[in-house]
Amino acid sequence: MQHQKIMPSQTFTSTAIFHLVLLFSLAPQLSSQALKASKTTYRGWPDALVLSNGKVEAVIVPAVGRVMQFRFIGEDDVFWENAALQGKSPNPSAQEWSNFGGDKTWPSPQADWGKMVGRGWPPPAMFDSTPLQGNQKENAIELTSRVDSAYGIRTRRRIELDPSMPVLKITTTYEKDSGDVVRVGIGVITQLRDPQRAFIAVPPKSKFPEGYVLLNFERPQDGKLKGGLFSLTRSHANKSQIGSDASTLLWMNEKHAIKIESPRAIGAEYANQGSSTVIYTNSDPDAYIELETYGPLSVMKVGDKIEQTNTYRLYERGEKDPEAEARKILGKDN
Repeated sequence: MQHQKIMPSQTFTSTAIFHLVLLFSLAPQLSSQALKASKTTYRGWPDALVLSNGKVEAVIVPAVGRVMQFRFIGEDDVFWENAALQGKSPNPSAQEWSNFGGDKTWPSPQADWGKMVGRGWPPPAMFDSTPLQGNQKENAIELTSRVDSAYGIRTRRRIELDPSMPVLKITTTYEKDSGDVVRVGIGVITQLRDPQRAFIAVPPKSKFPEGYVLLNFERPQDGKLKGGLFSLTRSHANKSQIGSDASTLLWMNEKHAIKIESPRAIGAEYANQGSSTVIYTNSDPDAYIELETYGPLSVMKVGDKIEQTNTYRLYERGEKDPEAEARKILGKDN
């Protein structure tokens, strides 16, 4: 019996095209299947929202206006949380700061808080000490505030998790809704657990010869600048706050690392002596560190919007030496 001869090249081409078309048509469905949003009670707070992709999860708590956690599923926490305040509600009229932990936004510069809201500390209540509206929008969660009476600004935070990678993206928007013109920048403050070491990826042409500028308190403990990296540890006894003109910060403990990136705008004006990133280390008993990013200062009138995006990437440690791990993650040669 005679069989028709099929050319191998023709068979490969038609099959390949078919599979490519099928793959691209199914890719959005496949990527979204692993991404889930759910509602839960989280450590005493009802109506918390969890974004998960099967590898990592982000926990958003509208009751305290924060992204409270970002971690590998089934692994230790990375963000610092104040156990003493779990399940409690913020008090916007309190004169003492209720430090819940997690990730939130404050207006910059902090030096203007006194003239804007009548107190230099604690942070402006609408940005820090009030519940936010939490809504699921497609595969993201959005936190929305009421308008702050002093700044005339409403904040929106869009929280998105990559469908397959351990990557979280938070876009913070300030909308000028009412009031006088104001000069302001977006600050994002992320509180993390006591690190083994924290790093700044120092720009090649940094304006700070030591890799940082001291903003408040004591000089950082065990600080060292080497090969484009400045690093430090947390002091048990002393606080420290330093600024830099970097776009990337890195936190690391013995098991995990988290990289936070927020690109610095060229030629823009920044608060904190020109700092686009800040590291604050707290003294005992609350053993945490803050990695802070700042957007440029903008003059806002009614109808204006400004926006800043932070990208958070989690890693599992592969190197025993923290500096070697940091250089691998940040692509810094020795």
